[in-house]
Amino acid sequence: MSTLSLPAPLPSRAIPQAKKRIAKLTLWPLVAATFFMVSGGTYGTEQIVQGAGYGRAILILLLTPVLWSLPTAFMIGELSSALPAEGGYYAWVRRGLGNFWGFQEAWLSLVASIFDMAIYPTLFVAYLTQVAPWFRQGHRGVMVGLFVVVACAALNIAGIRVVGITSLWLFFLLSMPFALIVLLSPFKLAAASSASVTPVGSAVGTVGLLGGMLIAMWNYMGWDNASTIALEVERPQRTYPKAMIAAVILVSLTYVLPFAAVYLAGVPVAAFAGDGAWAQVAGLVGGTWHGANWLGFLLVLGGMMSAFGMFNALVMSYSRLPLAMAQDGMLPKVFGKTRSKTRAPWVAIVVLATGWALCLGLGFERLVTLDIILYGASLMLEFVTLVVLRIREPELKREFRVPGGVVGTVLVGVFPLLLLGLAVLHGGSETVLGMNGLVFGMVIIVAGFVVYLATGRLRRRAFGPRIVKRVEAA
Repeated sequence: MSTLSLPAPLPSRAIPQAKKRIAKLTLWPLVAATFFMVSGGTYGTEQIVQGAGYGRAILILLLTPVLWSLPTAFMIGELSSALPAEGGYYAWVRRGLGNFWGFQEAWLSLVASIFDMAIYPTLFVAYLTQVAPWFRQGHRGVMVGLFVVVACAALNIAGIRVVGITSLWLFFLLSMPFALIVLLSPFKLAAASSASVTPVGSAVGTVGLLGGMLIAMWNYMGWDNASTIALEVERPQRTYPKAMIAAVILVSLTYVLPFAAVYLAGVPVAAFAGDGAWAQVAGLVGGTWHGANWLGFLLVLGGMMSAFGMFNALVMSYSRLPLAMAQDGMLPKVFGKTRSKTRAPWVAIVVLATGWALCLGLGFERLVTLDIILYGASLMLEFVTLVVLRIREPELKREFRVPGGVVGTVLVGVFPLLLLGLAVLHGGSETVLGMNGLVFGMVIIVAGFVVYLATGRLRRRAFGPRIVKRVEAA
């Protein structure tokens, strides 16, 4: 039987025993942080109903976590329980596939963040101006966006425990309006079904099953982001598998329950026309109080909390990549500096936050195709790593295992791979900076190869002696 030609395994980073106990993330704060890294609430799902109708929308929102989220959660559960390392998915890929692919994994994530992170402060401002139009004037919106960036950077420098508890409270607060929609819908059957709304015309039914699945995949992306903080999680080998499964269920319920409630209440599909349509739907369900759409107002406030919470949690996730890479000699040592009391990588946080703040005025939109190409490429490297480590290191202790042995680890990645392929083909018409989105994504991927090769000499200088030291220590 032929053997696989694979890079030699790299020594795993042992979990250091700190002299002074540092506050770590427990199960439910980790679930809340994962919720914001993936979803941020029911916002952004309106287009699924608008294009596919209630029946298909609910089917899509039920199928997507089964075909897309659960396989990913299983993969993350095994790898995070086996290798709870700083940098998460970057450390897994580097261990399984070598330095080159580990670098590419981090490159894809950090470059994608440029197109992703600047939108959350912009969303915060968009919701804020709905209740306070004064912020639309001049540069006030940009200043509010900068406030969001600075506030989240400060919370992250304060420590991972602060971010986790903040995420937990934000989750409860932004979920309250949707919980009210679910509770009030049975009492609004006649009023909601007979209400007059702005029709969407031909937009209804144009998205279809595949197009709706694409939007749903976008709303269900980012499960691996929580893996980068493994050394700062309480008992990560056991906590991560539980947190991933709990988060999949939680995110799925926050999508499905509000749609099912308004469907049973008879709210017409036309009510979901346009961005921010949930505010109009809330008005149909909650009615008015002193002439005001009180529930819609609460939903707008929840949208601000959602945007803030997503940016806050993702700062925590992305900032651990430069930290881990600096520890491995992939980046300058300065990125490895941490705050002694909390282990927060303050240099990485400040540098990344500065970069995202500079992108606030560029007006980037969240391009589905580009997000899926870059995220999909990094996700596939993680599924390949899962299989490689099962074959090459079967003795590696795993608190959680994907069932079915090596065959099971291969099969668990089949549906995500098929969905990614369909999504890229379906969304290839988008453009980025005047270039086809698929082509632009490939340019970014190839640029990662070039950067790695161009910085090889500098990296060897920093990396060589350290890897020898680790091997000797092992």
